[in-house]
Amino acid sequence: KRQILTIMSTLFTIVGPKILGQATTVLFEGFYAKLMGVPGAAIDFERIGQILLFLVGIYLVSAAFNYIMQYVMASVAQKTVYELREDVNHKLERIPLKYYDSKTHGEILSRVTNDVDNIANTLQQSVTQLISSVITILGVIIMMLTISPLLTIITMVTLPLSIIITKFVAGKSQTYFVQQQRILGELNGHVEEMYTGQKIVKAYGKEEDSIKKFNRHNDELFEAGWKAQFISGIIMPMMQFVNNIGYVIVSVVGGIMVTRQAIEIGDIQAFIQYSRQFGQPIVQTANIANLIQSTVASAERVFEILDEVEEVADPKNSHKIEEVKGHVAFENVKFGYAKGQPLMSNIDFKVTPGQKVAIVGPTGA
Repeated sequence: KRQILTIMSTLFTIVGPKILGQATTVLFEGFYAKLMGVPGAAIDFERIGQILLFLVGIYLVSAAFNYIMQYVMASVAQKTVYELREDVNHKLERIPLKYYDSKTHGEILSRVTNDVDNIANTLQQSVTQLISSVITILGVIIMMLTISPLLTIITMVTLPLSIIITKFVAGKSQTYFVQQQRILGELNGHVEEMYTGQKIVKAYGKEEDSIKKFNRHNDELFEAGWKAQFISGIIMPMMQFVNNIGYVIVSVVGGIMVTRQAIEIGDIQAFIQYSRQFGQPIVQTANIANLIQSTVASAERVFEILDEVEEVADPKNSHKIEEVKGHVAFENVKFGYAKGQPLMSNIDFKVTPGQKVAIVGPTGA
């Protein structure tokens, strides 16, 4: 449904310059005839008024489709993210304890909050813009071909260069976006641990070490963040430069064609608008490339949680102990979270009824 609404809104907008070009042609022909002294020549303002009223109607319909599309897209995006949060929440209930011991609480919370919110923003804004941009490019190419195939070919020359620039720069910045999200999770994890364990930090005099670690994470986040934003940010000005070159060429060649009466002045005016519209979605796509890359990095972090191996469920036909005495013996026990990295070996101890024993912390104290 949202794709249809986006297409309809975009198509009505694309038709606008062609109709406006007709009004320009009627105005120019009437003015030129009067200038040449043609008997009874006059500007047909009634015809121009009809064209402009029709144009206003088209733009109103386009705005209505766009409003409905935004409403539908907001609902779809929020529902999708709601289900994603539910899936992550249920997953966190089923993964083993070793996952929580290998990740800080702040790191896990960063994935559930920051990364999921990043996905939500992109679904609601960038996806709709991307669909609209693709439809605009295809529609504008068709409209330009109906006006002048020659000028269309001239405009299309800039397209491969734009694609090369976007692909090259986006590939460079993607690495830094992934790094940015990872370091953000580490920073959140450190902050959460330090605030919840503030008494322990103070008791052992580790304030300076905590601040140094925070500054290190913060500096790393700054480095990754500005590199990601800067590299992805140069896409838009580079694309505008390429599109302006094509715009100038079209204006010069179109002006020559008008002087030779190879094309009507209203058509060249419409074509110049289309050439600007042709560049606009490409620039817009490049502009949201950084958001999409950041979202891809966030999605990878969220789906890492969803792909975690779950804790083995208790079998349904498990043996039930009727009389529990609470006497437990550990004999030659070996334990570790990761394969090949045992935390303790050859552990022997007994827990008698009523006694409480705990092995806690990274050192197994």
